[in-house]
Amino acid sequence: MRALSLAALLLLASCASPESRVRSALIDAGLSPRVATCMAGRMVDRLSTAQLRRLGGLKQAGQARSVPAFLDALRALDDPHILSVTGRAALHCAVGG
Repeated sequence: MRALSLAALLLLASCASPESRVRSALIDAGLSPRVATCMAGRMVDRLSTAQLRRLGGLKQAGQARSVPAFLDALRALDDPHILSVTGRAALHCAVGG
């Protein structure tokens, strides 16, 4: 029974949308749920799956506790498109998007 419950949880986790995974990662990085929700919606529409995976693998972003600190951590990816999309999403969402 326990194995069945674990299997069901893993199946549900694998079905999570890219937007919900990005939102969770942004919240884990210290951004507010409101800003993270707004940013995730914009980012998944503008970044490729590969770019989203790279973004999710950024370890130092989890230590960021503000939008500027998060953007500074993104520079380590050396991908101007990710930085541009994320920066525009952060600006849009932080000012009331």
